[in-house]
Amino acid sequence: MPFSTLGLSAPLLRAIADAGYTTPSPIQLQAIPAVLGGHDLLAAAQTGTGKTAGFALPILHRISQKSYGNNRPVRVLILTPTRELAAQVGESVGKYGAHLHPRLKTEVVFGGVKINPQMMRLRGGVDVLVATPGRLLDLISQNAAKLDKVETLVLDEADRMLDMGFIRDIRKIIALLPKKRQNLLFSATFSDDIRKLTIGLLVNPIKIEVAPRNTAAELVEQIAYLVNKTDKAKLLCHLIKEKDWRQVLVFTTTKHGANRLTEKLNKVDIKAAAIHGNKSQGARTSALAGFKAGEIRVLVATDVAARGIDIALLPHVVNFELPRAPEDYVHRIGRTGRAGEAGQAISLVSHEEYSFLRLIEKLIGNSIKREQIAGFEASEIAPPEPPKPVRSTRPGRNSNQPRKPAANLTNSRFRTNAGV
Repeated sequence: MPFSTLGLSAPLLRAIADAGYTTPSPIQLQAIPAVLGGHDLLAAAQTGTGKTAGFALPILHRISQKSYGNNRPVRVLILTPTRELAAQVGESVGKYGAHLHPRLKTEVVFGGVKINPQMMRLRGGVDVLVATPGRLLDLISQNAAKLDKVETLVLDEADRMLDMGFIRDIRKIIALLPKKRQNLLFSATFSDDIRKLTIGLLVNPIKIEVAPRNTAAELVEQIAYLVNKTDKAKLLCHLIKEKDWRQVLVFTTTKHGANRLTEKLNKVDIKAAAIHGNKSQGARTSALAGFKAGEIRVLVATDVAARGIDIALLPHVVNFELPRAPEDYVHRIGRTGRAGEAGQAISLVSHEEYSFLRLIEKLIGNSIKREQIAGFEASEIAPPEPPKPVRSTRPGRNSNQPRKPAANLTNSRFRTNAGV
C-alpha cells in the first residue's frame, strides 16, 4: 500500500518521495490514519521502524489545513527524553514539512546550551516545538514559551523519560496544556509505569503494537563473544581492524568507561570519540556529526545515546559491557538493522556478566549465539550459578557442638566453575 492511499496532502507526499520512502512501515500504516482522524494514540513499536514519521506526517497534515493568521502559538508539543532525540525529531519534522505553504516553523529546545538564543527564537512564534522536559520548564518560567494553544501533545520514547526521572516534569507540563487536545504516546516498550501514565492522559486511545513487547529487530544478527574482562579492549580493537569495520557504535555502562575506551582506541590509530552526559552539548553534537560523516570510525556512548542516534545503514553496534537493565539492550541494538536493512549486534561478555546475558535472553525470548575468538578465549565459559546460602548448624540448647563456619565469599559474586 503506497503513502498516497493514506490521505496525506501532496506537499507531504512530495517530501516523502524526496526522502526515498515508497511504502509505509507497519507502524506508519496504522498510526497515520488514526492521527489524521483526531484520535488519541498509544503506540508501541521497535526502534527503527519509523515511529517519527508515524506521528509527524499526520500532525503536519492536520495543522497545515488550518489558517491561524499572523499569530503563531505553539500548536504541537513533542517531548523527548534526550537532546539527541530532540534534534533528530526536529530534523525529521523540518524535512517532512519542507514543501508545505506557508512553511511551518519548527523549533527544538534542550539543555546543555545557552537559553537566551532559544528564548529569542521562540519570540517570533513557532508551530511545532520539540523539547526536553527540563529545558521547556525553564523557558516557561522565563515566560518564553506558552502552551495554552497546544492542539497535539506527543510523548516520544515515553518509557525512557520515566526511566530518567522526568515524570514530575511531564505532569507539570501537562497541567499547563488545554484540557481538550490530541494525545499521542509513542514508545519502544511499555512498562507498568507507562500504562499508569496513560490513565487520565489518553481518552479512548487507539492502541497499536506492531511488535511483541521488548523484542529485538529481526534483521539484527546477535552474537555474544565470550572473553575475559581484561581482554575486552584488545578484542574490540582486533575485531575493528581484522573485519575492517568502518562505522561502529560502542556502548559502555559508565561515562568514565567510555572515556577510557576512547583513549585506548585512539592510541592504536582507531579514530574514536565519546558521547555521554558529562560532555558539553557542543562536544556531543560534534562527535555525532563526525560519526555520521564517516570522519570518526567509532562512537563510544553511554545509554544517553541509545534513543537519540538515527544513522542510515549503521552496520555494527557493540555492547562493550552488557546493560544492567535488559530493556536497554533492546534499545542499544535498535540503532542498527533500521528501515529494513540488516545489522549486527556484538556483545563482549565476561564471566561476571553471564547473569545479565541470561536476563536479556529471557526478555527477548531467544538465545544469543555464543562464540569465542582465537587468542581471546575466556578462561571460564560456563554460566556461573549464584552462591547458595550456607545453612549454619545451630547448636542445641545443651549442646557443645560448634557452629559450622560460613563459606568465604569475599570478593566473589558468583561461584566459579573452573574446568567445566
